[in-house]
Amino acid sequence: MPLPRLAATLVILAGFSHVAQAQGEATCGRDVLVAQSMQRQALEQLEQADGDDVQNCRVWRRHVDTMRRVASVYGRCLSGSERAQRLAQVQGSDREFSATIKARCGGR
Repeated sequence: MPLPRLAATLVILAGFSHVAQAQGEATCGRDVLVAQSMQRQALEQLEQADGDDVQNCRVWRRHVDTMRRVASVYGRCLSGSERAQRLAQVQGSDREFSATIKARCGGR
């Protein structure tokens, strides 16, 4: 993932402050904050991944797993345009890195 795109994503995450509590779940506020933190950490790990494909594949797989967990929280806890935007972001990253894994990491 190009460094400018990662930086832009981090800026977007830093500015994200509206949390909708879908279906009356009291834990959604906390869950979204944890998911945002997980997403930031995953992006930071991508920035630091400069090893060989074996090392990168490990980071990429972890990233895909994290994006799927984050998408689950966003899908459950956010609403409206924020939900759509956040889901598109993490699901797009999931698809992008899943394709990279398939192409460069033996398909898994």
